[in-house]
Amino acid sequence: MLLKEIEQKEIEKSKDSKIKARQGESGLALLKYLFVGLFFGIIFVKAEIISWFRIQEMFRFQSFYMYGVIGSAILVGMLSIQIIKRVSIKTINGEPIKIKDKKFNRGQIYGGFIFGLGWAITGACPGPLFAQIGTGFTVVFVSLLSAVAGTWVYGRLATFLPK
Repeated sequence: MLLKEIEQKEIEKSKDSKIKARQGESGLALLKYLFVGLFFGIIFVKAEIISWFRIQEMFRFQSFYMYGVIGSAILVGMLSIQIIKRVSIKTINGEPIKIKDKKFNRGQIYGGFIFGLGWAITGACPGPLFAQIGTGFTVVFVSLLSAVAGTWVYGRLATFLPK
């Protein structure tokens, strides 16, 4: 009983600190996210990883390019997480970063299959959608609306799906 009370207080304290941190960021402070997004958008465009043709090459096994990009991103992510865990890196606000272990379930296989199918059909992953729209491919709005609709449907059906 005492352990649950301590955990509950810790959760409430964490929520309070997150709310205060978000309340402190407004107006000009939020521009940093815009600039990071623009920077990554430019990198995505220049690296051609938003290109429909590059994505189709990948799904047809005609080019290693996208597999190299994705593989190097996975490697950098894995190394970064290991460094964060071993060195106990803190956030900008000085809070410790806690990465919880995740349990595997069948829904991840189904979701990954649906995600990959949508990616192969549309030639657009959710990340680069905005970069594609920004470069003038307005037809990608259909993919964006589909991604939003799919997220909404998942939110409605999540309690009924396998865990």
